[in-house]
Amino acid sequence: MDTVENKFEALPLLSLNHVSLLCRSVWDSMRFYEEVLGFVPIKRPSSFKFNGAWLYNYGIGIHLIENPSLDDFDSIAESRQINPKDNHISFQCTDVGLVLRRLEEMGMKYVTALVEDKGNKVEQVFFHDPDGYMVELCNCENIPIVPLSSCSFKPRLNSFIKSAPAKCGFMENAMMESLSMEMLNISF
Repeated sequence: MDTVENKFEALPLLSLNHVSLLCRSVWDSMRFYEEVLGFVPIKRPSSFKFNGAWLYNYGIGIHLIENPSLDDFDSIAESRQINPKDNHISFQCTDVGLVLRRLEEMGMKYVTALVEDKGNKVEQVFFHDPDGYMVELCNCENIPIVPLSSCSFKPRLNSFIKSAPAKCGFMENAMMESLSMEMLNISF
């Protein structure tokens, strides 16, 4: 059986830059992302002719765009049940217990979940922002990232690993390189 080669290489992506969210009130959403998640407001280009705000932390930006007519959209306007299988933004955290205590202190509704794989456990906490967007905080690093494809890769960094030329796309190579660097860090 012949294997089908992908005619197109993956785009040269580096990382997630920002998430853009429509919100009823920029002020309420800014307070949420600052006070609950620790984001910091940053300068926004002056050419924008609409109300909004940019926030940044943890190597990720959140761009808020005010749209008071969001009430027209039932899925966001209604207070809905917290469903871990819904669309969400997920952030890695260092202490799930502390997250739970702080959410309780703030009187926020949340749902927890536990994911297990081969003895590894990930604790997840889900809650909504003021506009009903789902946020997840977790200790997802507990489950290792293991690529499904088995391919060799050529590390870009000066590395102790000698391997055959890359046979996979950019993403597979980046994941394998990251995994090998994590393994190197663990071994020392």
